[in-house]
Amino acid sequence: MGRKPLNRYIVACLTLFHSGNDEIKVKARGRNISRAVEVVERLRNYFMKEVKVYKIELGSEIVPTKNGTLRRVSTISITLRRG
Repeated sequence: MGRKPLNRYIVACLTLFHSGNDEIKVKARGRNISRAVEVVERLRNYFMKEVKVYKIELGSEIVPTKNGTLRRVSTISITLRRG
C-alpha cells in the first residue's frame, strides 16, 4: 500500500483474483495500515462478496529514517481467499 488512490489497489486485487489466484495478500505499514483495511473492506462489501479474510498478521519492522536513525514501524498483512 502506498499513496495511490484506493481504487487502484482495489482494481489490482480484482485483477489478481480474476487472473486465477484464489488467495492474495494486502500488505501495509505505518500510516497506510488504515488504507489497507479500507481496500479490503471495499473489495469484500462492494465487488467480491465471496472473498473472505483468511488470516491477519501483525508485526513491526525497523526502518532507517532520512537522517539515518532507526525507527520501528507497525505492519499488517491481510490474506484474502475466494470462496
